[in-house]
Parts: sequence; C-alpha cells; structure tokens
Amino acid sequence: MNNSYSRYFVTTEWDRGLPLHLTSVGCLGHQTAINREHGYNGFHWLHTVEGCGEFTVNGTTVKLNPNQGILLKPNVPHSYFPETAVWSTWYMTFDGALSTPITASLDIPQMTPLSWETDCPLANIHEQYNEKCGYSFDFAGINGSLEVYSFLAQIKRYGQISGQPSLSKGHERLTPIYLLIEEQYGDAALGLGRMAETLGVSPQYLNTLFRKSWGISPYQYLVQFRVQKSKELLLANRNRTVKEISQAVGFQDDSHFVHTFRKLAGATPTQFRLQYGE
Repeated sequence: MNNSYSRYFVTTEWDRGLPLHLTSVGCLGHQTAINREHGYNGFHWLHTVEGCGEFTVNGTTVKLNPNQGILLKPNVPHSYFPETAVWSTWYMTFDGALSTPITASLDIPQMTPLSWETDCPLANIHEQYNEKCGYSFDFAGINGSLEVYSFLAQIKRYGQISGQPSLSKGHERLTPIYLLIEEQYGDAALGLGRMAETLGVSPQYLNTLFRKSWGISPYQYLVQFRVQKSKELLLANRNRTVKEISQAVGFQDDSHFVHTFRKLAGATPTQFRLQYGE
C-alpha cells in the first residue's frame, strides 16, 4: 500500500482543556515492530488495513487481521510487530480533559480486539483521512475534537467483540419493531406479545435483543415513545384534554398516564403545557 501518511497536531493549553483533543492520525504501509515499556501518553487506536500483526498487552497476545483493531488506555505497556511480510496499519491518538469519561460512557471496549464488517465506514477510514488530511491545521482545536468523537461513535456503532453482532446490526434487526411502534403506538393493545410476533421471536428473546441495543426492555421503549408523542400532542393542540391525549397515545387509564408522564418528564402533563407556554 503506497498511501502512507502521518499528521501530528499542535497542542496548546486551550486544546488540553477540550473534552477530546486529536494528537495524531496516520496510515503506515509498512508497520515496523514497536515496544513501549511505559505505554503511550494518550489514548491510542491501531487497526490492520492489510496483512497481519501481533499485539501484546497485559500479558495477552492477539492477532490483528484486516478490519480488526484495538484501543489502548494511556500509559499501558504494550508491543506489536508484523507477522506478515507487509503489515499496513491505521492509527489515531488522542487525549483531552474528558477523554477517559467519554470513552467510558460510550462503553467502548479497551485493550480488547474489535472487528467490523467490510462494508461499514471503518473499513476504508484510512482512505477517508488520506483525502481529509491535506493540512495539519484542518484538524486542530474544535475540528479535531469533533473528529475524535465521530470516530469513537463509529467504533461504538460498528465494532464487534468475539463475533457478537454490532450495535448497528442490532438496530437493523429491530427495525420492524420500530416501525410497528411508530405506526401503532396509539393502540392500547400493542404489547410485548405482538412485538415479538412481528419479529418472529419469543418475548424473552426480544427482551434480550432490546436490552443489548437500548439497555431497556421493548415495553419500556414503547412507554417512553408514547410519552414523547404525548408531549407533541400537548403542545400542538392545547384544546385537547389530558384524558383525550392519554387515549390517543395508547394509555387506557388517564391517571396511569399522568403518573407515568410525571415519572419520565419530571412534571405532570398540565405542568408541562404551562412550562412551555404558547
């Protein structure tokens, strides 16, 4: 691979105060052996574009084949070296005032190999950055911060661990349920049974799929969706009563609707209407 490039970015005190700060990005056509006894001084992502390499961290050695990468925490000893005659890699390094909590809140696995499908954006990200990295200052400051967050979001969306489906694949599989809820949320009879039947799985398995994608059950998702729709109706037509709106979004009992609304929105439907005014 001949499209090798490296960009290192100026770091100022102002940059260090940003939530995320891009320090370098590059693609190496011939990755050489690296041994960092004291680790790297920031977060370090590395993945294979072509060939294969071996990566050792925390006493464990793993192979990084094409479309496989790993995210390292700062200051963690590690080493890696090519296993094939040609090992091409792409890397990104970053830090920032909130780099640790942001990576933690996204629940991105660290020190663990991730893989992705060949048709997702991560598969050709090295080509994308080859075109975007014309000048170092293009990714300085806020621009670099946005690039890092966008990249982390892609890892979260498309990354897979040990053959498990990615978040994007999980969302795709649940699309029939999203459409069902969008179209029939006002039907009070809509529940877990019909949702599971729509997807052709058991209610228990549907619960498992939803919790992997959203961290909540499909019924909790439906209830939250109904409350969000009720907010729209409360503001769109102020002549409609709370009881009418509760029925319109699928609640059989308006007192249950008010209780649920207050629990999720922090105010009653009437208070919500007054809060946002005309």
